[in-house]
Amino acid sequence: METMTNMKNQSKLPKWFQGDHYHAGDKVRNPFSGEEYELNAEELSMYDFIKGADYTLSMLNHDFSDSRVSTIQNDMRKGLDWFRKNNAKAYMVLLD
Repeated sequence: METMTNMKNQSKLPKWFQGDHYHAGDKVRNPFSGEEYELNAEELSMYDFIKGADYTLSMLNHDFSDSRVSTIQNDMRKGLDWFRKNNAKAYMVLLD
């Protein structure tokens, strides 16, 4: 059973979010700095969504004639904003 502190720290994912909803969090490592941060389930869901969007954009090579690019960029920006608002410290370690 979760404690009140853990429940308070978990941020609800926004309604627009269409990614996977994980049931547990995990530790994530920044591949460049090697720093790690423990994320709750919602944060991990959003982190993976952001990283997936970034990967997809790199595969599309920012082909602006592809209609998917602007949608993916917009969703990624919303995800980054959500993450920055809900866990600024983890954002700075993992995504900044």
